[in-house]
Amino acid sequence: MYGPDSNFVEWHRNPQTQETDGFQVKRPGDKPVKCTINLQLDYQPQNFKLDPRLGRLLGIHTATRPVIVTALWQYIKTNKLQDPIHRDTIKCDEYLQSIFDCPTMKFSDIPFKLNPLFQQPPDPIVIEHIVAVDPGETKSVTHWDISVEVDDTLKQQMNNFLVSTVAQQEIMSLDQKIYETVDSIKALKTKREFMLSFASDPYGFINKWLISQSRDLKVMLNIEGDPEEERKAEFYQKDWLKEGVCRYFYTKVQQRRAELERDLGVRQLGTSTSSAN
Repeated sequence: MYGPDSNFVEWHRNPQTQETDGFQVKRPGDKPVKCTINLQLDYQPQNFKLDPRLGRLLGIHTATRPVIVTALWQYIKTNKLQDPIHRDTIKCDEYLQSIFDCPTMKFSDIPFKLNPLFQQPPDPIVIEHIVAVDPGETKSVTHWDISVEVDDTLKQQMNNFLVSTVAQQEIMSLDQKIYETVDSIKALKTKREFMLSFASDPYGFINKWLISQSRDLKVMLNIEGDPEEERKAEFYQKDWLKEGVCRYFYTKVQQRRAELERDLGVRQLGTSTSSAN
């Protein structure tokens, strides 16, 4: 099977290959030979080796497309990268920007943006083996357990649905309906809590509501002070109140005096001009 200078042999499976439980490779010689066996698995469903950058980020080396998409979506949710208003938009952090080269992306664009990051084929399974030639050596059998995924027809249907252009439009439409429904539920929940709080304690609810509105008004108008304290009568019975009232009226009197002097000055100037004429 081997020529004098050959040290490499390949066996390829094709659609016409019959099922087999093993094969044998022989090499003539009188010395033990160390050989390396590379097994390239025929993954069903198909597996992909990820770009090293995305692989380190997601903690995945080789996986199926649905598993990779799910892991990326979990990373987006964990880091709160979904836009709170436009729910179908993803705000990329510094790591995703370096990988996808964009500040934002639509959720429906994720399968297309992942395609360039899939490296094929996945790494082979490497087995180091020594071909012994000593007739007195006891032959041994070595077993290796390899984890493989069993094909799931439902996953295949989901995968075909995700990569379909028509399906993407349907997904976007359904996503929009989901976002609108969630917003409607949140608004109804807020309204329900409002009504329940008012029904359980109308007096306390009105007081809290007035405090909140007063605080918001002061923030909007940039007014300093304590709105809760200013609502009480005791606030206007303190020692500084009389002095504050006197200062206020003094300021108003001075403003009115200045206005009168200005008006009288204009009138006197007009009378002098008429006399001269």
